[in-house]
Amino acid sequence: MLVCQLKFMNRKKKNKILIVEDDRFLTKLLSLRLERNGFEVEASFDGEEALEKIKKQSPDLIVLDLILPKKDGFEVLEELKKINKGKKIPVLILSNLGQDLDVERGLKLGAVGYIVKTEIPLSQVIEKIKSYFK
Repeated sequence: MLVCQLKFMNRKKKNKILIVEDDRFLTKLLSLRLERNGFEVEASFDGEEALEKIKKQSPDLIVLDLILPKKDGFEVLEELKKINKGKKIPVLILSNLGQDLDVERGLKLGAVGYIVKTEIPLSQVIEKIKSYFK
């Protein structure tokens, strides 16, 4: 009898990012760029779906839009606090909402960063995401 064992000791674990964004084009762009940079990427297109994925998969970082169907990003942040796994996952908000009150609210609800989509090129968004893993 021949027994074969595979060793994966040298395989580096990819950091998993969950993108929560209802704009499918932007999601695809972000996903492709992040995958090229060595990340594993999942996507959710509404707040409810995102919370279900978080309960099952525990991403290493969440990139969260605020304007979403079913549950908005603020609701997702509030619900994350109720999920044991969710309490420890860093959340980077990527939204078109740029009012000071929105930024302040997102950060108070636990986001580690806030980016206004229209104010920063995609390449800088990728660099910001990468910085959380250094």
